[in-house]
Amino acid sequence: MNLHDPVGSNRIDTTVTVRDSSSMKAPELPAKYLSQVKQKSMHVEEQVNKRADKALSRLLRQEKKMKARLWKVDSVAAGNIFSKSIDSLGSLKAGLKNKVTGKLPLGNSYLDSLGSSLKFLEGKGELLGASKGKLAGVTGNIESLQGKLQQAEQIKAYIREHKKQLKEQLSQYAGFAKDLQKINKEAYYYGQQINEYKSVLKDKKKAEAKAMELLKKMPAYNDFLRKNSQLASLFNLGAAGNNTAQSLEGLQTRTQVEQLIQQRLGNDPGARQAVSQQMDQAKSQLNELKNKFPDLDNAGDMPDFKPNPMKTKSFLQRLEFGGNIQFQKSSRYFPTTTDIAGQVGYKFHKNGTAGIGASYKLGMGTGWNNIAISHQGMGLRSFVDWKLKGTFFVNGGFEQNYVSTITHSDQLKDWKGWQGSALLGISKKYKVSAKMKGNIMVLYDFLAKRNMPSTSPIKLRIGYNF
Repeated sequence: MNLHDPVGSNRIDTTVTVRDSSSMKAPELPAKYLSQVKQKSMHVEEQVNKRADKALSRLLRQEKKMKARLWKVDSVAAGNIFSKSIDSLGSLKAGLKNKVTGKLPLGNSYLDSLGSSLKFLEGKGELLGASKGKLAGVTGNIESLQGKLQQAEQIKAYIREHKKQLKEQLSQYAGFAKDLQKINKEAYYYGQQINEYKSVLKDKKKAEAKAMELLKKMPAYNDFLRKNSQLASLFNLGAAGNNTAQSLEGLQTRTQVEQLIQQRLGNDPGARQAVSQQMDQAKSQLNELKNKFPDLDNAGDMPDFKPNPMKTKSFLQRLEFGGNIQFQKSSRYFPTTTDIAGQVGYKFHKNGTAGIGASYKLGMGTGWNNIAISHQGMGLRSFVDWKLKGTFFVNGGFEQNYVSTITHSDQLKDWKGWQGSALLGISKKYKVSAKMKGNIMVLYDFLAKRNMPSTSPIKLRIGYNF
């Protein structure tokens, strides 16, 4: 190296070229993403429409019966009260056949996020790959679903106001209390069923969940969502990034409310304390009602009867699948066995489940020095589970167990080889995950001593259900 060379003339260039993040290839979303969104939206739309048609048909039949009864007493009142409402219900029912589109139902975060995601994907075919041609159709499906949900809310609002009017108009006539309660029940369960369908939307399948995971990792998507979501529109966060709050002209500020209270009450501390106590009491009552009816979004939907929360559940939604294991130590007649059981229960009440199951008896030998796997039998079960308090349940049922070594299937046809069990006991349930619960059962077999050979009457089972 020449000492007279300029300093740094032979310096190695260590500059690293930084790639523009926008030029990096974006990950392609799962191919089934749009198909799953379309399938789910069409299914929910169909169910919402079908349930609305069912509710309106029932209300029409009910009001026609009420009109016929009132006609015998007061024909003029019957015409004035029911003619217009029957026509209105008929119009609402006929409107269900039309395709409608609407704005996002306020507060539906899933549809807000989904709608924004589909808008973001417009013009970004590289993210969708071969499925980019489906985007327009899926967007149309979502808009149609939004319209049906908005239509359902309009039907709920009409029924809410109409049942209030009927109660006032029929107050002077006897014999309509049960009819009004039927209308109230139909209105309540209709609203609850719509809420059930909305909850189905939030259940994301694998491809949809993966797509949302990939999108949320993209800064461009998060920025788009921040500026174009429903929440952004409420606060006027436009594409220009304007963070100015939406005009609240006409609404009272907190300072104005405090000044108004001071003008009314003056500086009397006793009056202020009384108002504060009343406000706390009202807040407590409101919270109590919200806890009792968490799905209600309007006080007019409050039921005047004790609702059955299972009424809006479909047959499949009422099914609970699970299983349990039971160990039996070796005896003079039997080796150590493990009963491995599977079961399915039907939730007939919010506190009760009834079901059936089957078990397999696996023989494990008579000790550590004599481990031998064998087929020791099988069992058929029936059970009822009823909630006592908190996480404790009473459990009972009848079982038939084949307790002989099985060498061929024809043995099971001989009912003389089966032994009965009548079980009753306590179970403790605990949460394992969002979709799985564990349980520990201690049962007593009232027929254990009658069996030949007799077995232990105490049964300890560890299980799960989901």
